[in-house]
Amino acid sequence: MKQPNILLLMCDQFRGDTLSYKHHPDIQTPYLDTLAKEGVSFDHAYSACPSCIPARAALFTGKSQKKHGRVGYEDGINWDYDHMLPQELSDHGYQTKCVGKMHVHPVRKSCGFQSISLHDGYIAYYRNNKIPHYQHQEVSDDYLYYLKNNVGQHADVTATGPECNSWVTHPWIYEERLHPTNWAVDESIRFLQTRDREKPFFLMTSFVRPHQPFDAPQTYFDIYKNKQLRSPAKGDWIDDKRTEQFGYSKDSIFGSNNEAMKHDAMAGYYASITHVDHQIGRLLTSLQEDGSYEDTIIVFLSDHGELLFDHDLYRKVLPYEGSSHIPLIFSVGKNIESIRPLQSNTLVELRDILPTLLEFAGIDIPNDVDGLSLVSELKGQSKINRSYLHGEHSFHSDLSTHFIVTNEDKFIWYSQTGEEQYFNLTNDPREEHNAIHDTAYQNRIDYLRNTLINELKDREEGYSDGQQLIVGRTPINTLNIRND
Repeated sequence: MKQPNILLLMCDQFRGDTLSYKHHPDIQTPYLDTLAKEGVSFDHAYSACPSCIPARAALFTGKSQKKHGRVGYEDGINWDYDHMLPQELSDHGYQTKCVGKMHVHPVRKSCGFQSISLHDGYIAYYRNNKIPHYQHQEVSDDYLYYLKNNVGQHADVTATGPECNSWVTHPWIYEERLHPTNWAVDESIRFLQTRDREKPFFLMTSFVRPHQPFDAPQTYFDIYKNKQLRSPAKGDWIDDKRTEQFGYSKDSIFGSNNEAMKHDAMAGYYASITHVDHQIGRLLTSLQEDGSYEDTIIVFLSDHGELLFDHDLYRKVLPYEGSSHIPLIFSVGKNIESIRPLQSNTLVELRDILPTLLEFAGIDIPNDVDGLSLVSELKGQSKINRSYLHGEHSFHSDLSTHFIVTNEDKFIWYSQTGEEQYFNLTNDPREEHNAIHDTAYQNRIDYLRNTLINELKDREEGYSDGQQLIVGRTPINTLNIRND
């Protein structure tokens, strides 16, 4: 069987609900809507550890966070894994290329890609004067070289003004064609034009946006700037005092006290999404013109979401839907398999991508992979058997969390305070009512709590003794067992 081409379209911080085919009242995503309606959309896709590094580790290794070891955000930890998706494909006849964001360490580590055109966005760790010079963004980042060559040596990824985690917005100050979103597609199209036609390709086009800074070109801001946007979700359980205390800090995880800036941040986020969508359209059109579209598996996903002021919260890492729920779309070319369009309710996670793509490519799946192949469902046959997913994220202060999510509900445990939350996602998809004390749900809550107790019982942090959850144990970001 001929190996299929693979195009992996990845966005950073793209919420699972910000697609117009999912009936979002504000967003415009015509190209992704088309891809979804002609392919398979997995509407219950999650990032089990919702920040950039652990999510990408799950994608590349096919392992759960318990196996790959990244349970929080921590830069500077070497990516030493026994297998990674691009390496497996390179070893089995694929021509492999990554354009855009990798966010691995060391900064130019190939992870098996045969070539990389790198742009990680602004990462403070790689702008620090304490790291080796060759790791600094001014040396390692291909896009920054491109921008300086076009604009001048004063140019920088920070020049538009908004900070990389901030709710401050401003339209892109340079020509639209020079935006990193456009650059990623330019580089991707060039790869398609110049690739080895005797080999299948694996191209990962990895966009930094819609991750902050919210700096889409002016024409995209204009779509949303003066529009009345749907209000963020507001749970009956939120603590207003933290937003009052921290809501004037430009990148506070507790949101903003300024209603006008909140609106502009939402407009900027949606503008960045529509900009990415239109550039993805360019890339898909190029693939069609190239004659390879029907020989290609196209996957669209993100590493995690964006809270976007839901429950007076901002950015990611927390277990709520805005942060942990991600989009996942598969389009399989007609020359590979006849796929019936479908919106699936199967519970899936980033770890499932590696086994799925390896099975399509006819490559043996490594034994220590936790992810499950979705090929059977994509072919209209049987679904995977996953009744729940364990997610988590270590974080500073008292915000470290664990969660158990199913197709119907979610149980959350804050490990430093012992606070528990329960949401019936079927009846309350925006998590606006914490039903932890509702009598009708107590048996279900006990089941989910016991599921989490069992998931954590052998962990080095000591969160569980197998009988109960233990509050106040010290969180860590990287487990010592990550290479097991």
